[in-house]
Order: sequence, then C-alpha cells, then structure tokens
Amino acid sequence: MSLKAIHFYKMSGSGNDFVIIDNREGCLDGKNLPNFISSVCRRAMSVGADGLILVENSDTADFRWRFFNSDGSVAEMCGNGARCVARFAYLNHIAGADMRFETDAGPITAKIEGLRVRLGMTDPTDLELEYDLPLKEGMIQVGSINTGVPHVVMPVKDLEEINVVDLGCEIRHHESYAPAGTNVNFVKVLSPGSVAIRTYERGVEDETLACGTGAVAAALVTSSKMEWESPVAIQARSGGVLNIHFKRERARYFDVQLEGDARVIYRGELEEEAWNY
Repeated sequence: MSLKAIHFYKMSGSGNDFVIIDNREGCLDGKNLPNFISSVCRRAMSVGADGLILVENSDTADFRWRFFNSDGSVAEMCGNGARCVARFAYLNHIAGADMRFETDAGPITAKIEGLRVRLGMTDPTDLELEYDLPLKEGMIQVGSINTGVPHVVMPVKDLEEINVVDLGCEIRHHESYAPAGTNVNFVKVLSPGSVAIRTYERGVEDETLACGTGAVAAALVTSSKMEWESPVAIQARSGGVLNIHFKRERARYFDVQLEGDARVIYRGELEEEAWNY
C-alpha cells in the first residue's frame, strides 16, 4: 500500500455515497486492500462511505472499475456507484460525455447530462414473481431478479413500520439465496408508475439511503406485476428520485437504463492516518 497521500473524490448518487480513486497508475495494489477499504469507509473514523471505487486502465473500454462494498468485499455492480464513477471519469477527462466502461457484471454505457447520468445497465436475469419464502415469523411473498447483483423485492403496506435491518438481514442470509446472499428491497406503490423503496444492502449490511440496482429491481418486478410501461419512478429513502427506463417483450427486459443524479461532495487527499488505525 502506498504511503503517499492518495487523491480521492467523495461523491453521492441519490444518497448512496462513495470514495472514488484514480488507480490507473497503480497507487493501490492488492496487498491489504480489503482492510484499507473497510477502514476508509468506516464512518466517524475515516472518510466514511457505502463503497469504494477504483478507476483503472482498460484495453477494451474507456476505463475499468473495481467496486468494493464498505466491508471490503467485491460487488459485481452498483447502479448509483456507476453513475458517480461515470461523472468522475468525465470531470477528470478520462472519458467523454458518452462512455463505456468495464465492470464484473459486463460492459456498462453512460451518458452525462449535467449533474445527472443515464446509465445503460446489463440485461437483467432470473426474474421470479410472487413466490413464498419461509421466515422465522411465518411465510412471506416476494419477487426477485438479478440486475447485475441479486435482489429480492417485497411489497409492504407501510414503509415506516417495516424493520428494514432485522428483516432485511434475515432475507439477505436466507438459505434460498446461499451462498452469495441477496440484497433486499421493501417497496410501496405510490401511484401508477411510481414506487417508494427502502433497501438493505449486502456488503454494507445495513439500510442505505439509495440503491441503484435495487431501484431497477423494484421497477422491473413491480412493472411486471402491475403491467406498467416505461419509465418507472423510484423514490429513494434519501428523497431522491431515480427514473428507470426499459423495453420489454413478455417477461424479458432489455435496454434498461437508470437515470439519476451524481454529485461531487468534496475532493481531498487520504493520509496514512485515514486507514492505519
């Protein structure tokens, strides 16, 4: 691990916050990287964030990203993080306003539109609607889909009453989703084409203020049940609104796009004291 000060951006996508580092010159190597990430992402002790993103060189796209949850684990995809890294790349002249970058979930396209970014997602897979899931307190009915990472979607009558952390944790670790586990989204229909959401994120192991891939999951699962057309508006816990655009042929979704803000909070330098404690 480099002992030099490391330049970084702190960015937020609809309330999901990230530390982003340009690693094209290899300032961070693989040694102790999970410990570095979990230390830097720890709130009150360091910068604090829901995840950390490294921007690296690519032979096939404008750049490659590596995305890490706040506990140092790797995630294939994060919609809000992808919007933030796209705007980071644009602001730092790594890519133009229309770009393509590599992720572990496949290539992603993005278009910068001021403070907002429209992200071309990978095609979702494994859509299942309205199946029973046994829990400690009894049977519940959920849907699920993989939007780059796995998501469960559970409709609820009252988002304020739901115990997101306890119930989310139980579903996240349920044997039905072993060994990788799943993210969990609790959703309430506000009006035709509009849904409010609360999300328990795998890797963060807590509720987050927004989740891009979770918003896409909620939009697609709900639109399948309600037979809604594109776009669907998802109101995140932060109060921000994510717009999900899609095309559909029967149960197959494609050309899915996630649109939302990607804001720079601040720029700075990480000193060794930020992770060595």
